[in-house]
Amino acid sequence: MLPKTMRAVLQALSFGNIEVEASRRLADLKKLDPMRILFKKLDAQVYNGDYRVPIRLYFPSEEAMQEEIKERSGVPMVLFFHGGGWVTESIENYDRVCARMAQSLGQIVASVEYRLAPEHRFPTGLEDCYAAAKALYTNRFLMNVDPEKITVMGDSAGGNLAAAVCMMARDRKEFAVKRQILIYPALNNCYTEESPYPSVKENGDGYLLTAVKMEDYLNLYESGPEDRQNPYFAPILQTNLEDMPDTLILTAELDPLRDEGEAYGERLREAGNFVEVHRIKDAFHGFFALGIKLLHVQESFGYMNSFLEEMTEECQDLDIQSGEN
Repeated sequence: MLPKTMRAVLQALSFGNIEVEASRRLADLKKLDPMRILFKKLDAQVYNGDYRVPIRLYFPSEEAMQEEIKERSGVPMVLFFHGGGWVTESIENYDRVCARMAQSLGQIVASVEYRLAPEHRFPTGLEDCYAAAKALYTNRFLMNVDPEKITVMGDSAGGNLAAAVCMMARDRKEFAVKRQILIYPALNNCYTEESPYPSVKENGDGYLLTAVKMEDYLNLYESGPEDRQNPYFAPILQTNLEDMPDTLILTAELDPLRDEGEAYGERLREAGNFVEVHRIKDAFHGFFALGIKLLHVQESFGYMNSFLEEMTEECQDLDIQSGEN
């Protein structure tokens, strides 16, 4: 249980509806982080039609950055989609998160600046993310990326986009995603009293992200009511989840999105996919963006590193078996 003081603070911060500009200004305060100038990063872009989608690359170290630029060595990479309800946040705001992720995982992180709603509603942001993934997986990017070594990842709304990109890749058959990591993903289309998930009622008020805010985000993201029945908008609606990537899902105990993330993992498993699901005890939505020193974040990176190492070992075993045949 959270201490009473923490509960009081969370309750005070869990206010009202979403006001887009005010929410964006609040999120942009993260740009004042003085540590941002120390991160090893490189800006690039890919095209979604005529639109240039910015991508920022974060390197585990200066040595890794120089090696990749010079040698194009095909080191492992995380393709990351940030959260923010499809409406707020940016690669700038996630600078520290992605830099620490690169260091903690020992991989290059490619963070995508997809277009935000309500100026650009569904499926624009999703198609930006898909274009970035396609460029990386088909080697139309500035770096020589081995498709077997790419992991698609996102948190919250970014987890929604990651799940949808993997689903879209399977359906369009333009490239194959081997691994996805979904951090407290937003996967459903309803956060009213009609939601079938107990966590929406249990945690829908008083823990920063409220059920009211989630409904606001969906309203801002959708182009029309019919979008809410689209599995690319709400991945948990997908009836066919066969041939999906190996998946790690992390949920937060005090999050209204907790149950849908865990239910999605169960449905992926029932469809024959490899899935790990871990619930972070006493954590609430958004903890992953709070800093590497937070114990919940350290626990999360422990699960991620274990998952990525396990998947790498399996790939190596398959390569050895293939070579012997």
